[in-house]
Amino acid sequence: MYIIRNKRRKWTLIAIALTVPLGFYTKFYSGPASGWVNHSLGGVLYVIFWCLLFSLILPRAKAWKIITGVFTGTCLLEFLQLWHPSFLETVRDTFIGATLIGNSFSWLDLIHYAAGSFLAWGLLVLLLRQEGS
Repeated sequence: MYIIRNKRRKWTLIAIALTVPLGFYTKFYSGPASGWVNHSLGGVLYVIFWCLLFSLILPRAKAWKIITGVFTGTCLLEFLQLWHPSFLETVRDTFIGATLIGNSFSWLDLIHYAAGSFLAWGLLVLLLRQEGS
């Protein structure tokens, strides 16, 4: 059982290791469709990252519970961007702060969070199959 869990953990860590730099890269990309990549694709990868991380931290949790929690949390963070107290603005003024909690509200981001949730669900299902192989 320990070896099986390690196989899933290994693939989850590999997926995280690929998702994080790709997510940061979307903030600096300057090629075709750069506006969409910079502002929207990062949201898809953001959701996938958090789903992977929570599946690593909570290996017994059901995929749908992780995805529902992450989708809800990212939507709440999106709406939090409508609020501009000074302490949040201080955080948003940094690259990491803006990357983690965002700095401007967009209804379209909710669609990208849903897409990220759907992709994360597929990825988590694939990772769960690692336990059975």
